[in-house]
Amino acid sequence: VTCTEALLGEAAACRCPLPRGDCPLSRLLRRLLSARRSLEICLFAFSSPQLGRAVQLLHRRGVRVRVVTDAQYMALNGSQIGLLRHAGIPVRHDQEDGFMHHKFAIVDKKMLITGSLNWTTQAIQNNRENVLIVEDAEYVKPFLAEFERIWEEYNPTNYTFFSKK
Repeated sequence: VTCTEALLGEAAACRCPLPRGDCPLSRLLRRLLSARRSLEICLFAFSSPQLGRAVQLLHRRGVRVRVVTDAQYMALNGSQIGLLRHAGIPVRHDQEDGFMHHKFAIVDKKMLITGSLNWTTQAIQNNRENVLIVEDAEYVKPFLAEFERIWEEYNPTNYTFFSKK
């Protein structure tokens, strides 16, 4: 475990005893924070405060951020989704019985971050997870197409709240 506050521009305020070295979370944060134009996120669960602050920081910098998540998990205690919405970041979710179980992000339409990792503190600190980061259009393109497809499918104007009987 490493203090990641320096990456988020909050190192002066941080008084934690954690070392300031490199770790998997800091490497993931650096990749996310490299976004200059866009960040598409498609996640099943998102409760990591560090990753939530990074996404909000990108939004404040003018990066276009969009999030797709699972409806059942977005309202869980500790979820970052409400904070992202409150910050003005567009979030869409499923309206189905099954899970929206994807776990990927696309940075500037050219970098794919995917793997088994849910963006939760539990997953980051305790689980055995994998993350693959690829900057190859052959791999990025189908994930971007899937994000756009889901983004349109989960458009709230398409939701039905009452039976059509």
